[in-house]
Amino acid sequence: MSDQAVRELLAKMLSWEDAHAGFDAAVENIPEDFRGKRGGPHSPWELVEHIRIAQHDILDFSINKDYEEMAWPSDYWPRSPAPSSAAEWDKSIESFREDREALRKLTLDKSIDLSSAIPHGSGQTYMREIALAADHTAYHVGQLILVRKLLGIWKS
Repeated sequence: MSDQAVRELLAKMLSWEDAHAGFDAAVENIPEDFRGKRGGPHSPWELVEHIRIAQHDILDFSINKDYEEMAWPSDYWPRSPAPSSAAEWDKSIESFREDREALRKLTLDKSIDLSSAIPHGSGQTYMREIALAADHTAYHVGQLILVRKLLGIWKS
């Protein structure tokens, strides 16, 4: 497989919906009064914000030579099961999409050897971080859809 084919596959993985719903479908039309309701251990807000925070952390680690590790798990989950406002909900989703696009651009940047170790890391490669972001998002999107089903707000 060529370098370009690998880059295109990884870039597509960040938002694909080939075998399951993606982030954009999972967050579409969640009623405001359900965003902080828990279906099982998490609310839609907790999952959306966790996905955003984790993806941002992966991006930051990948590109920021002054990256500072966050505390697990406290820094990776919102403190409240509900957003403080509709604006906070919208900002979280938009920030996720912006960071996803930045990861996509990083993936397609031919000046970066995806198999090389990130200079300020401890052996992690760019490819690993991109795959990690895609995998982590897919995992929690599945949870978000399950929460929506439990709350009765997922399309059939």
